[in-house]
Amino acid sequence: MRKVANTIELSIYEQIKWAIYQLHVQDLFKFTTSPYRITHKRTGTAFYFSGVDDPQKLKSMIIAKGYVRWLWFEELAEFSSWEEVDAVRASFTRKRLPTGVHVITYYSYNPPKNPYDWINEWVAGREGLKGWYVDQSTYLDDTLHLLSDDYIDEINQVKQNDYDYYCWMYGGEVIGLGTNVYNAKLLKPLVDFPDDDYIKKLFFSQDTGQQVSATTEICVALTAKKRVILLDTYYYSPAHQTVKKAPSDLATELYEFEGSREKQWGRTAWQRSADEATSDYAIDHEYYKKYGRHWHHVHKVEKTKMIDHVQDLLATGRFYYLDNEANKIFIDEHQKYQWDGDSLKTDKPKVVKVDDHTCDAFQYFVLDNLRDLGLKW
Repeated sequence: MRKVANTIELSIYEQIKWAIYQLHVQDLFKFTTSPYRITHKRTGTAFYFSGVDDPQKLKSMIIAKGYVRWLWFEELAEFSSWEEVDAVRASFTRKRLPTGVHVITYYSYNPPKNPYDWINEWVAGREGLKGWYVDQSTYLDDTLHLLSDDYIDEINQVKQNDYDYYCWMYGGEVIGLGTNVYNAKLLKPLVDFPDDDYIKKLFFSQDTGQQVSATTEICVALTAKKRVILLDTYYYSPAHQTVKKAPSDLATELYEFEGSREKQWGRTAWQRSADEATSDYAIDHEYYKKYGRHWHHVHKVEKTKMIDHVQDLLATGRFYYLDNEANKIFIDEHQKYQWDGDSLKTDKPKVVKVDDHTCDAFQYFVLDNLRDLGLKW
């Protein structure tokens, strides 16, 4: 079981199928995808797969001949609470089984950074209890050498760039959130665009505030050598402005910013990303009315997850920025970007929502282009 059903195929279903092939016993099984199931031909015993989008639907699930012997909750940290998991688990454990047989439940997950996240506190409370076994493994336990040399090289690069992040991402350690959101040393300046590289794709990403707060758009390049380079930043703040720019004005300026940067760098935009918030559509509507195109409004996830994606990118050591006047606001906001201290000891930490517009725009860019950035496969 996974929290969301549409994640099953390319995660647990294919993982188990892969393991069966590694053991060279694939001829003993039948593989189906509608529904997702892997059935042992001789006995009829099967792996069943389900999302837990609606826990109530699973309460009525029953195996007509036989019973559920093992449960496996994958990516447990995706669930919102233990109560959500336990409600599903109880649906399978309440049935009377043959004498001496018990339902065994496995939970697998990567620990969140925050020690106060529900799952970290829950696991700590299970250690040492009768009937519970807590195990931890990392890539260092790969005695079968299944991981590629390239992957190990990437891990070692992260270890060198950001050791704390390495301890969490690849060591499974709960490192805490600290105060600053990002490691500022991973924002690396460039005087000029590298002579030994060229732009493969050009991206724009914006966060708008209209009359109340700032509007910003960043121009980012992905290069042949997989560098991610901030080329330029547009930034307008209505603070202390007697006459503030209207959405039509901002739409025009953003369009001109994009066009001039496309011309400067000789690339047409691969993706234009924006917030999905309703307020951002005012500028989008003006933009469409004038120029016949929309930005792609990114479906946001939890703030901590969006920040994790950016930290994933920074830890690879591939992010650079052109050290020009326009990009100073981007660097300044990212260096000052902090967690709200009052929320750190909760399972829902928050960031300080002050002067964070380029931070939001950067998060939308990364979230909207994970595959292109090599952060999702």
